[in-house]
This record gives sequence, C-alpha cells and structure tokens, in this order.
Amino acid sequence: MLPELPVEPVLEVVGVFVAAMSGALAAVRKQFDLFGLLVLAWATGLGGGVLRDLLIGAVPPVGISDVRLMGAALAGGLVMYFGHPRLERARRVIVVLDAGALALFAVVGTVKGLEHGTTALAAIVVGVLTGVGGGILRDLLTGEVPVVLHHRQLYAVPALLGSAATVALWHLGLAGAVGLSAVAVGVFALRVLALRFDLNAPGPWRAPGASRQR
Repeated sequence: MLPELPVEPVLEVVGVFVAAMSGALAAVRKQFDLFGLLVLAWATGLGGGVLRDLLIGAVPPVGISDVRLMGAALAGGLVMYFGHPRLERARRVIVVLDAGALALFAVVGTVKGLEHGTTALAAIVVGVLTGVGGGILRDLLTGEVPVVLHHRQLYAVPALLGSAATVALWHLGLAGAVGLSAVAVGVFALRVLALRFDLNAPGPWRAPGASRQR
C-alpha cells in the first residue's frame, strides 16, 4: 500500500498563498493592473502544481480544479494588492516564507509523482518542477530571465536534493510523516542558509589566468 501524504492540507494552502504573494509582489513592481496581478499570483502559486499534474497525467490539474488552492492563490494576490506598501518592506520575510513553500512543494510534488507510478528519476524531476515551476512562470510573465537560471542562487539545488531524499525514503519504506517532514525542513534550512550566507552555484568555468570578459 502506498504511504499517505503526511502534509496537512492547510500547509499546502499556506504554501500556495505565500508563493502567490511573491508573484503579486513582482506584479506590483512591474505596475501590473489588478487582473494582471491576480493572474501572476495564480501562476506563481499554482504553476508548479499544474506542470506536475500535466507531466504525471493527473487530470484536471489542481490549478484549475482545486477550489481551496485557487482561493489561496487569489487571496495571496489580493493581500499583496491592498497591502503592498507595507508588505514590500517586509520582502525578506516573504522570501523566507517562500523558502518554506519551495520545500513543501518539492516534497509534495515528488510524493504525488510516486503515487502515480512514475520512476524514481521522473519523480525527482516532477518534484523539482513543482518547487520551482511557479517562480519560473512568474519571471517569464514579467519579462525576466528566471532567477533559477541566471542568479546562481541555491534555489533548484535544495529542491533537487529534497526530491532525491524523498524518493530514497519512499523506496526504503520510511516515507512517513516524520521522514518527509525532516526532508522538508532540510530543504527549507538549506535555502535559508544559502540566502543568509550568499551561497551560489558555480559559474562558468574559466581557465587559470583567463581574464574576465567585460
């Protein structure tokens, strides 16, 4: 029997809500109107889940079928729309909360992939896409190069490690509430530490003595 997903529905809703707030904040900075802001909030909060469901064949995707999650995304957008003068100054708090959403989505996405009978590799890919997919859509819709590709931040790497750890626990029969919660905490901690200490992925390799191109 497949293990039950140990993440409470309320935590998934909170993850969507926080991710949607980060999308709405990007919309505010780009001077989007209310409709555009809500679209970007929805894409950021639920984009990763939609990509996941399309990949694993879960129809219809949660982004257009789960009223709770759609409501959380729209609520996050509205909160940012009305409260952005104060919330924008609290961007660091939102970034930290977004790290929690990344951790949650990576674990949830991996487990849902496994529940649908995917291979271990496919489940890892699905988990990573669930974690970072919303952020990628947010950046593309605002005309930015996705931060996961060019800022060298440890953003996808924690999701990748968390997804791989989730698959390992699943196949060892240890994917219970304690095990998966520990993975989510680990992903969150790694992301926060990367932000705190400015830990980056390696940039382009340069031969010794090569000058930087300006």
